Amino acid sequence: MEDNNIFVQDLCRRFDGFLLDHVSFQVPKGRIVGFIGENGAGKSTTIRLILDELKRDQGQIRIFGRDNTAASVREDIGVVFDECSFHDVLTASDIEKILSGVYASWDSELYRRYLKKFSIPEKQRIGLFSRGTKMKLSIICAMAHRPKLLILDEATTGLDPVVRDEILDLFLDFIQDEERSIFFSSHITSDIQKIADYVILIHQGKIIFEEPKDDLIYHFGVLKCGKERFASVSPEDYIMHRMTNVSAECLVRDREAVRRKYRDVVVDNATLEDIMLFYIKGDAA
Repeated sequence: MEDNNIFVQDLCRRFDGFLLDHVSFQVPKGRIVGFIGENGAGKSTTIRLILDELKRDQGQIRIFGRDNTAASVREDIGVVFDECSFHDVLTASDIEKILSGVYASWDSELYRRYLKKFSIPEKQRIGLFSRGTKMKLSIICAMAHRPKLLILDEATTGLDPVVRDEILDLFLDFIQDEERSIFFSSHITSDIQKIADYVILIHQGKIIFEEPKDDLIYHFGVLKCGKERFASVSPEDYIMHRMTNVSAECLVRDREAVRRKYRDVVVDNATLEDIMLFYIKGDAA
């Protein structure tokens, strides 16, 4: 457990019409963990429970080896949600004055370096910023007190591809000391695919898998064939399948083995988005 910055075990929370059902996972030190799933799957609920914004019904949540309710863990966490929480009348300079009084580890030099890097004006009111600039400011503020853990809930939403790429590079730099971690929830699966070390898929309140990203990308595949040919594909060789009127697609765990066994069908590489959609919309073998 001491090798993890987040440790979650058997986490449950019940709402009317929804159950977060015995969720367990970990976020190791020095790693980026991507958290994916459809809207309403339980991603934001899990994050709010980790941050003690919701009270759990059951289970264990530990951050830096301590219970997540301990006040001592908050100084070392940076958080970014999908909406900027700063008031529109404030400026980036005002935000610095406020947060430097909140965090003992606030680094004004680092903050101003980030502002310059991402061309964020210090004196302009936040209400005049674009959505993308607001998100950049939120990310900068989360990183400027040098936390040990970043928790990101759709943090790259609203950013254009060039700026997203720069932000993702920042995240990669952030974990280089092997002590810091990032827990990154996003519907932009290409961002997760680019930087994550591990990927967790949640669906209808349950963890479907927790896998090394490289295993998913380098081994999983999508078999494609006609419906008649699909009838002779062994259920042992695929995880999930989807059917149309004339064709079939299957998610396979070992695409090279499947290519060797079924030489007359197409087996494509699988993206994270492919894998997620198969588990959410496909039918089991």
